[in-house]
Amino acid sequence: MQAVRYRQRKRHSGPVASASAAAAGAGGAAGAPSVAQKALAFQQAFWKFLRPHTIRGTILGSCAVTAKAVLENPQLIDWALLPRAALGVLALLCGNGYIVGINQIYDEDIDKVNKPFLPIASGELSKAQGWLLCAALAGGGLVIVATKFGSLITKLYSFGLFLGTTYSVPPLRLKRFAVAAFMIIATVRGFLLNFGVYHAVRAALGLPFVWSPVITFVTSFVTVFATVIAITKDLPDVEGDRKYNIDTLATRFGARTISFALAYS
Repeated sequence: MQAVRYRQRKRHSGPVASASAAAAGAGGAAGAPSVAQKALAFQQAFWKFLRPHTIRGTILGSCAVTAKAVLENPQLIDWALLPRAALGVLALLCGNGYIVGINQIYDEDIDKVNKPFLPIASGELSKAQGWLLCAALAGGGLVIVATKFGSLITKLYSFGLFLGTTYSVPPLRLKRFAVAAFMIIATVRGFLLNFGVYHAVRAALGLPFVWSPVITFVTSFVTVFATVIAITKDLPDVEGDRKYNIDTLATRFGARTISFALAYS
């Protein structure tokens, strides 16, 4: 009787076991990502690495200043300059990518607390990949501005990269100091961006640099606005900043106090 039951179990379990093994094999094959899947995952991680919200601000600001400079001199509009303008925007995005990227490399531990979705903190990108991307972005941007926009813009661009580096990289790592941190952000995203783009556009049109009242106002406004952004961006990051001794106004006075101060100022 036991032999009959054993043969019945074997007869019924044989196909099931075979099917399970086949499914496991198929699952294992399906679990191994294809080249296309790896490429898509890297693309998505790279996009997060670039911090898309900063890209939008860079594009909007550079296009607005370019449009103002061109509309001041409509008779000089030359559509042949459009590829050069596109290269200028690309150089700005490369510089932006380098600055936010180098910050993620050195803020890995902090980001695991404050922003665990970022690709280096989450492990989607390794630090080695982050370094390669930063080197490519900085190098690519410098090549573009050096070959297309002259020595002054190259110096301004290099200065912006330098400020972005001192913000994140030891031994300076100026993001540890509240005032120095928001001054760097305000300088790069306010003054350097607006002055640099306006100067580059006028130079491309064959005009000497002259401050216009509108550009003066825009640059001043954006610099102040960038200062506010530099302060408010730290509000949700208090936990990680306190843990790793990053001094911000939010860690000094509390996120609630800073929020009310900015709201009613």
